[in-house]
Amino acid sequence: MLRKIIVVALLVVFGNCAQIPNSILQMSYSMNYTKDTIGLVRKLKVYKYPNWVAKINLKNGKEEYFSSPKGMFEFYFHPGGWYDEGVKTERDFLALIVTDYATSKPIDAETAYYVYGSSVTSPAGDDLVPFATKTAAEQFMKKNNGKKVMKFKDISLGLIKWLNDAL
Repeated sequence: MLRKIIVVALLVVFGNCAQIPNSILQMSYSMNYTKDTIGLVRKLKVYKYPNWVAKINLKNGKEEYFSSPKGMFEFYFHPGGWYDEGVKTERDFLALIVTDYATSKPIDAETAYYVYGSSVTSPAGDDLVPFATKTAAEQFMKKNNGKKVMKFKDISLGLIKWLNDAL
């Protein structure tokens, strides 16, 4: 979110993308977990599942890790359930980050493409498999019997509950 605000501000100041340095346009995300980092929702050690790690950076400076995108979405849709983390609403989020399944690189969760319904499961079971590009997501979907490629805005609490068999 903050990254988007910075880029928009730079576009206004500089007038167009051609004048903005590539280093700013390609801001990178990081995953700074250790062997002791425990995912917030499922309480799993995230280093064991490097292709699945997700993270939310909070405005209060905390970094909340998740063993999969599904766990991140559970937190995202119900942040008030973790008052002890200093979160009341999604306005307390600074950045949402997932790991690109194809490259193992951290990417912006809000611009990622997610494959729903594939034969590949995360440590949390049925999950949404994230990719930086639509092409990579479509290729994965075809190869692994996926049902649909989705954007962040298309993912709902109902879908997350469905993936958890909570309906």
